[in-house]
Amino acid sequence: MARTPLSMEPTGWFQVAWSPEIAVGQVHTMTYFSREMVAWRSASGKVSVFDAYCEHLGAHLGHGGRVDGENLVCPFHGWEWNQQGRNVCIPYEKHPNRGRRIRSYPTVERNQAIWIWFDAAGGEPYFEVPDMWADFGDDADENDYYPPIPAATIFRPGLEIHPQYIMENGVDFAHFKFVHGTPFMPEFTRHDFAGPVSHVDFTIAFEEGATLEGAASGVESINAGLGCSVTRSWGMLENRTMPAVTPVDDHTSDVRFTVWIGRKEDERGPEFDGVMTEYGKTMAGFVIEQFEADIEIWAHQRYSDPPALSKKEYAGFTALREWARQFYPDGGAVDTDPARPTSGAIVTPAKGTA
Repeated sequence: MARTPLSMEPTGWFQVAWSPEIAVGQVHTMTYFSREMVAWRSASGKVSVFDAYCEHLGAHLGHGGRVDGENLVCPFHGWEWNQQGRNVCIPYEKHPNRGRRIRSYPTVERNQAIWIWFDAAGGEPYFEVPDMWADFGDDADENDYYPPIPAATIFRPGLEIHPQYIMENGVDFAHFKFVHGTPFMPEFTRHDFAGPVSHVDFTIAFEEGATLEGAASGVESINAGLGCSVTRSWGMLENRTMPAVTPVDDHTSDVRFTVWIGRKEDERGPEFDGVMTEYGKTMAGFVIEQFEADIEIWAHQRYSDPPALSKKEYAGFTALREWARQFYPDGGAVDTDPARPTSGAIVTPAKGTA
């Protein structure tokens, strides 16, 4: 991938782990947004995410740090830090150091995933992580689907992918035919970019011979900022997906993808609770295969700005790119592509052009 002119520090919610990866009492090391971090789960089950270094003398809390009740204990001198990153105990002093605080990140555990709010300026969250079950307006819940972790997930670390590429994929109607082999190009029924949480819905089918006129299936997507998206498919294979792209540094991101497959009627009894059957694995594999085809494109893509859009593409792409600007510290691209000095502008196709 050619280096993107887009900032790799957009504001929003970003997935840093799946919930089962961090057990009670565990300290998990990771690097995101060019910062070393630790995630840890307290005795009560609450997950917190900190910058990795103790504010005392700089020990890395992910290497020997331990959880004691609701606090994280530094391995170097035993200083204890609460879930807000404040020092609450120095074991050889009468009082804690109330003036020092480890940076902690607002953290939400939802959809079997752990999300952190990142804002380079330190601002507080102003929108929420969507709920896979409550926010689509139907009566489905997790019991209607096979458990996705670990059999229906993929994790691709350190790819040269920007989160915005995945969001743009959602308004790119033409790629469905050429990348995913759909029999017709989708028809978009909703483009709502009115706030930080956008909605994109479209009619689509995958079965051979299907037509747009006769299609009775589609996809609904909820996009919370650039790092968090959930989708619901209707009228076809019952599935919900959660793609998540989290910047690691100025060049790379970690890509996660979670797939919920609707249960077969004869696999809904209590004996199937918590069980991913062969049917579920097979169907999830089909969905994952489609997402991996996208990854192959994204990982070698150059951000084209301005893009050479056709008439049909113009409305969706320009609406999404204008929406995306709100999440960047500077409101857009951080620089231009030196090989294309016109980058940074969005232009309207000339009359009569395709």
